[in-house]
Amino acid sequence: MSTTSILRSVLDQWKAGVDAHDPAAVGKLLTDDAIFQGLHPYSVGPVGVAQYYESQPLGMKAQYDIVETRQLSEDLVLGYLEVSFSFVDRPTLEVNLSVIVRRIGDEWRIAHYQVSKLA
Repeated sequence: MSTTSILRSVLDQWKAGVDAHDPAAVGKLLTDDAIFQGLHPYSVGPVGVAQYYESQPLGMKAQYDIVETRQLSEDLVLGYLEVSFSFVDRPTLEVNLSVIVRRIGDEWRIAHYQVSKLA
């Protein structure tokens, strides 16, 4: 499986959870020790991620494009993305996102998530 395919297998689930405003579904995509940095203070693990997405407004949708990928090891893939978050009541927010996904058994989960907003 290509690095892009690996990332899409995780990020399509992430997008579905974000679009459905299903914080628990998004949280389940992260490893227990995942470092998560959105646009608010960071958290570690799925619970903090679920709380972060619970605080996001209803109707928020995510659209992503994978810009770069790297195979860091047999069980780690790095992805650099451009993400657009659209809202029902405010302008779209454009951010850059770096993720590292880790293979655990037969599935891939997010071990690191870092958003940056370039002015």
